[in-house]
Amino acid sequence: MRVAGVIREGKSVTYDMKPEPDDPSAATTSEVADAIIAKLK
Repeated sequence: MRVAGVIREGKSVTYDMKPEPDDPSAATTSEVADAIIAKLK
């Protein structure tokens, strides 16, 4: 559920998971990976 938790939070998700694709707060794939790794610790 760690990946789902990151997605559910909505903070560290890529542009394709945002309601608006041009959302400037979209994360890079590396940032998403870092958020998932942080949940694993």
